[in-house]
Amino acid sequence: MPVPARPVALVLPPLDRELSPFTGLTRDHWCAYADHLLRSAHRFATDDHANLFLPGATSAYGPRSDSLEAFARTFLLASFRIAGDPQGTRWLADWYAQGLDAGTDPANPGRWPTPGELDQAKVEAASLAVGLALTRDVLWDTLPRRVQEQLIAWFETVIGETYPPINWVWFQIVVEMFLAGVGGRSSDADIDAGLAVHDSLHRGHGWFADGPERAYDHYVGWAFQVYPQLLQLMAPGDPRVQARAALDGGRLADFLDDAVHLVGADGAPLVQGRSLIYRFAAAAPFWSGQLLGHTRLSPGVSRRAASGVLAYFMGRGATNDDGLLTIGFHGEFPGMKQSYSGAGSPYWAAKGMLGLALPAEHPVWTAVEEPLPVETGDTRLFITAPGWQVDGTAADGVVRVRNHGTDHANPGTRVADSPLYARLGYSTATFPDLESESLDNAVVFADAGGRLTHRTGFEFLGQFRAGGVQVGASRAATHWITIDPHGGPDHGSGAAGSATPGPEVTVVSMTRGAVELRLVRVRGASGAGARLRIGGWPVPAGSVLSSVVRPVSWGQDLDDTGTWLSATPHPVGEHVAVPWTGTAGAAADGDYAAVVGLGGSGLTAELDAAGFRPDGVFVFADGTSVDPSDVWGKLRPQSA
Repeated sequence: MPVPARPVALVLPPLDRELSPFTGLTRDHWCAYADHLLRSAHRFATDDHANLFLPGATSAYGPRSDSLEAFARTFLLASFRIAGDPQGTRWLADWYAQGLDAGTDPANPGRWPTPGELDQAKVEAASLAVGLALTRDVLWDTLPRRVQEQLIAWFETVIGETYPPINWVWFQIVVEMFLAGVGGRSSDADIDAGLAVHDSLHRGHGWFADGPERAYDHYVGWAFQVYPQLLQLMAPGDPRVQARAALDGGRLADFLDDAVHLVGADGAPLVQGRSLIYRFAAAAPFWSGQLLGHTRLSPGVSRRAASGVLAYFMGRGATNDDGLLTIGFHGEFPGMKQSYSGAGSPYWAAKGMLGLALPAEHPVWTAVEEPLPVETGDTRLFITAPGWQVDGTAADGVVRVRNHGTDHANPGTRVADSPLYARLGYSTATFPDLESESLDNAVVFADAGGRLTHRTGFEFLGQFRAGGVQVGASRAATHWITIDPHGGPDHGSGAAGSATPGPEVTVVSMTRGAVELRLVRVRGASGAGARLRIGGWPVPAGSVLSSVVRPVSWGQDLDDTGTWLSATPHPVGEHVAVPWTGTAGAAADGDYAAVVGLGGSGLTAELDAAGFRPDGVFVFADGTSVDPSDVWGKLRPQSA
């Protein structure tokens, strides 16, 4: 293993509040961060630059895979720097040229495993192909023919390989498109099949499911909405690419209309879904929209969103003392490791620096930053495909999502809840409790032993507006799960096991800003002997935000309350607390209600001012009202 030199110092220019009044970040700041990440990672490279043996976790694929991963993902970042500033980045082109030679040299004992030998190499091949395509004049065209032939032979092992029908199909598409452009072999059948899978996963308004399940997460933005635009740059003359330009561009623009509402005023992205260790990769779709102009967002808003995301993470310990990105969210948190995570995995954050491929004179770099939607006023919208209702509040800059359509499963599935998909709520200011059984944004039943039910496999009952109130609902045949300890790899879905049926529960979320009126209808509780629990938002100790759950008089009584405290550290704090209300004894069939709030200093006053009138109408603090009896009749099962 290489012996690293001393850590590299990060030197940033002064903040520029004229060009960037919200974040202070300019292109020079982005370049400084990128170069610091690259120089820091290079300290752990082998002498031939082919492998970066970063300290830390090892994935299930082993060190050879992880060192390739670190090379490929940092090369992707380097390629953005080179593409946007070819004259000032010759040092990067020369450094990676040496590694590209050594990594694909069949005679080198430290050569990379090929995509034909190792599945993870299929992923990393895409980053290498994209990087070489974006820097073709500077790097590929200057490589000796011998090295070009080595790389072509290495890439050609993807041809005919099987890729799962998820975002992975893009790893084959971009590699074979690159091969076609440099005189290598490629398969039209592979490319056409991959594009067909991509199209089959579109669920409307630019949203893609990452596979056949209700799997919606950041992969929509940093995979499904990035690779089609990169393909336009990689193979602009290909008839298939030309034919898709308007379709893919329109989908991206639609997606960005929604995505910009999912960034908090502090730059935090929605904390939901797997692979959150990629951190500021969440900025990628905003740059993607500017690459070819497929966005209705202004350059100033696009950069505001992207710079906000970068600043959020870099200001909260994303890198360690060695200048390396770690497995974690704010700082390092090994508990976020998934089976495919190695020390090089976090460098897929490079996707969030895609904007560096745009030159300094591009409008996205020269326009003055403009505010995010949540900074101009309270926001309310439905995102239909994942079944999300979004409420952002300008007073605290927090975006909240109530989730009635996403669980990384299909209707009727009986598995444990995935903490990052199946909760009733996610936000830009809270990190989900990572335990599968949890009171975090939950409506669950506790048996005599304290085990909690799961809701995965629920029906999405729809979403609509009732006056100024947003309404979303779902119905679950709850179940207790005894998890199989020998289950499959952790790729997002809930853990499998044996299921014991619990009561049926319908949950309706009526939201207005920071406050939710949560209605619960229980059926089939007789004989279960289970206590009902309605849980609120998870907040770390010392948070400036308050999380509150209060029972309200409507139907059956909720006569028990408490606060659950985690016993172990959390990705964004030492401990997390979740308030709850419920029944002291066994729940009965009937209707229950609670108000659930997450907000700043004014939350208590909002809750105090809200409540039911004698006629059964619920009134929010600002006077907006909703009649629950009118809402129940509008719920209809529908596909998410």
